Amino acid sequence: MARNKFPEQTLEHILDVSARLFTEKGYEKTSIQDIIAALGMSKGAIYHHFKSKEDLLAAVMQRQFDASAALLEQLVRELQAPTARERMVLLLEGLLADDKTHALDAVLGAQIHQPSFVVSGMKQGVMQDARIIAGLIEEGNRDGSLHCPFPEACAEVFMLLMNIWANPVLFQRQEHDTERRLVFLQELMKGMGADVMSDALIARMLERHRAMGGYAT
Repeated sequence: MARNKFPEQTLEHILDVSARLFTEKGYEKTSIQDIIAALGMSKGAIYHHFKSKEDLLAAVMQRQFDASAALLEQLVRELQAPTARERMVLLLEGLLADDKTHALDAVLGAQIHQPSFVVSGMKQGVMQDARIIAGLIEEGNRDGSLHCPFPEACAEVFMLLMNIWANPVLFQRQEHDTERRLVFLQELMKGMGADVMSDALIARMLERHRAMGGYAT
């Protein structure tokens, strides 16, 4: 049997096609056979990389998490503003406005009730994203634009509440309930010496959830 000379390209192709089908048809309605047919590969070629559709989804999710983390790091490097606080405000708004970061929101939103998904999101927020946010808070402490005595803890709490607690899909909340929690989080961050949640950010988050159909009816 001829060996695949480009295994990384094959893996990326499988993930690209799987992500597209999960988005177009929904994860539950997409079968492994659908993916195999769209790829034009043998079943063995798929199972060489993934044992199940669940493994495929996990890989698609992780790639999306990694892409979001990479964008976060890129924005931190490239955004210019007079203070760290202003950079962080722009950073959060930029992340929310990036379409690629949210390309799989519908797919991921459908999995929000799965414990493994929630845990993955929590770990991503605390172990990767929060570290970058904490660095900006520390920078803000140095330039005087922020006054947060616990940068790491503040960043971790922020990511957990933003990604999990304030998610209307997970807790089946209506829009006005979600807005109240985001405003509370805004005030909480101010109280912790990290006034970085703008009104524009809250409006964009509400709009993003609305576009996803994430609010309870």
